[in-house]
Amino acid sequence: MSSGVAPAKEPNATGPKAVELVLVKEQNGVQFTSSTLINPTQTPVETQERETWSKKVDFLLSVVGFAVDLANVWRFPYLCYKNGGGAFLVPYLLFMAIAGVPLFYMELALGQFTREGAAGVWKICPLLKAPQSGGAESERSGLGFCGLPARYSPRGHGPCPPATLLGLTLLRRQHPEAPACPTLSRRGVLHLHESRGIDDLGPPRWQLTSCLVLVIILLYFSLWKGVKTSGKVVWITATMPYAVLFALLLRGLTLPGAVDGIRAYLSVDFHRLCESSVWIDAATQVCFSLGVGFGVLIAFSSYNKFTNNCYRDAVITTSVNSLTSFSSGFVVFSFLGYMAQKHSVPIGDVAKDGPGLIFIIYPEALATLPLSSAWAVVFFIMLLTLGIDSAMGGMESVITGLTDEFQLLHRHRELFTLSIVLATFFLSLFCVTNGGIYVFTLLDHFAAGTSILFGVLIEAIGVAWFYGVRQFSDDIQQMTGRRPSLYWRLCWKFVSPCFLLFVVVVSVVTFRPPHYGAYAFPKWANALGWAIASSSMCMVPVYAAYKLCSLPGSLREKLAYAITPEQERELVDSGEVRQFRLRHWLLV
Repeated sequence: MSSGVAPAKEPNATGPKAVELVLVKEQNGVQFTSSTLINPTQTPVETQERETWSKKVDFLLSVVGFAVDLANVWRFPYLCYKNGGGAFLVPYLLFMAIAGVPLFYMELALGQFTREGAAGVWKICPLLKAPQSGGAESERSGLGFCGLPARYSPRGHGPCPPATLLGLTLLRRQHPEAPACPTLSRRGVLHLHESRGIDDLGPPRWQLTSCLVLVIILLYFSLWKGVKTSGKVVWITATMPYAVLFALLLRGLTLPGAVDGIRAYLSVDFHRLCESSVWIDAATQVCFSLGVGFGVLIAFSSYNKFTNNCYRDAVITTSVNSLTSFSSGFVVFSFLGYMAQKHSVPIGDVAKDGPGLIFIIYPEALATLPLSSAWAVVFFIMLLTLGIDSAMGGMESVITGLTDEFQLLHRHRELFTLSIVLATFFLSLFCVTNGGIYVFTLLDHFAAGTSILFGVLIEAIGVAWFYGVRQFSDDIQQMTGRRPSLYWRLCWKFVSPCFLLFVVVVSVVTFRPPHYGAYAFPKWANALGWAIASSSMCMVPVYAAYKLCSLPGSLREKLAYAITPEQERELVDSGEVRQFRLRHWLLV
């Protein structure tokens, strides 16, 4: 006698069933079979398959597009020139190796293993869900998007809309006798002279509002179907900046004075490494250039296949980011050398800090070239695509985080995406008023600074200490088949948290009140900015207290449930809590 099990499918079945076939062989050669319908002891629950990227390159382009923004184009070249030229690469590459790449790798692996957005990943440590929860994440990213029309990037630092570049170039071409491009920018495009300050914003400018509507429409139709649509859009938005940068580099190298500009960019002064400001600038640039802490990397990687090699992705994308920053310096300083020779002034007089390098110096340089309008359009397209990528990433992190938490939103993603986009539009209207630059400056100073760094610090502590480097390494080995080396584990456990703590403390100690030119913000505006910055940081202890109070049992049991991953709850019930053992905290 022999038996087998074959599946049986019934349209009205509430769960999977099976038919047991029993084969009986009689001695006269006649065979009979009997069947019995049986239920399995455990009925598996059907889970909805998470969508994945259509192609691996869609993911890579999305991550590169988000990480590479305006700060790569103007901020890194200026910092390199300001802080000893090639010598600045020493602290920059050091901090990138011990903190930037490890944190980038950590977020990619975390999202890919949990297959959740920035809120859902904290099932590994429910106590610390607040720093990357949907609410805090929406607040931080949403506040960054309020400056969307003014900078097209949630992490940029520019006070002028990229749309002003074409207008400035045309105005400069029509009025070459005008005193300076900043005057054209503030009066001819932003109409800043019609506002007395942040308490006198005025109505939205219809020209800038039209640009905002265009961007909002592009964002919606890029995001409404998830990564299936955004993964196709980045083929244009992520690659266009490189084509434009290459074209501008070829044009810049042919200009007189370009060699002098590049020589100034690459000049090496190792004595500057003795100054603390050089190291602080390098640490800050590493933190913000990679986009760690916004929840975007977690959201993007959550759509990867489970066996994807996230280590290789981290190395590739961070390398592309750094190389883009470095190579863009040749483009920027070739034009700066040209402007310096044209006006017979030193390079330092035209190499200004801040967005003026892009929105003032560049329009003036382009206006002096043949076919200046065409070059202005090309450069505007580059700035637009740089910003669109970053905006898409920031919005996707909010949408993914909330749709993973609330299935109702997941079932109506198109409508939810529309509501997010419309909310962004109405909030952004404050930034396209006559005094919108003051709103943007305030948000840029407070919303995406210390609070983001603090969130990344809590994230690093939660993963490396509470969840445990050993367990996290096991998860990565389960995905990739390869366990992270001791170098990565030491960085996650000790080096990166110490680095982040250093940057957070420095950002607080070196804080200066925001200002725009000679305008100083009133006290109530600074108080509002601090309220924005501290709101997400305060959520950490507030949510932790709420979580402990809402859990049942004694204080020890509450703490055990709060710091134990949800899939290990049965161990807590049996009294086996690895976080209560000294060995857990010492393992690397």
